[in-house]
Amino acid sequence: MIRILLAEDDQVMREYLARALEKSGYAVTAVDRGTAALPLIETERFDLLLSDIVMPEMDGIELAQRAAEIAPDMRIMFITGFAAVTLKAGKQVPQARVLSKPFHLRDLVLEVDRLFEAGQIPSSN
Repeated sequence: MIRILLAEDDQVMREYLARALEKSGYAVTAVDRGTAALPLIETERFDLLLSDIVMPEMDGIELAQRAAEIAPDMRIMFITGFAAVTLKAGKQVPQARVLSKPFHLRDLVLEVDRLFEAGQIPSSN
């Protein structure tokens, strides 16, 4: 099963996204900030880091950069409501996908599905 680490500081959004991804067959571990995500990346294997960009303590861009050092095979997708931050994210983490808020849950699931189309990546289980 494909494992997703979701870092989103807004509790309602975090629960909403996690539920939608789980219903689509993904295993989701959700945390409320980047500093909570790092220890998990160090000790567990995830196929995708799905992160908000603007979060307290550590923004999503820094989280993604550090995650890429720890787990270079993990894919990265940002979700953000800030267009200017989106442009910055694309330059600092060029292999990352960016999904701008607001978006429909089906759009998020479609983007995640595209990342893991058949044959692109072996599942962890």
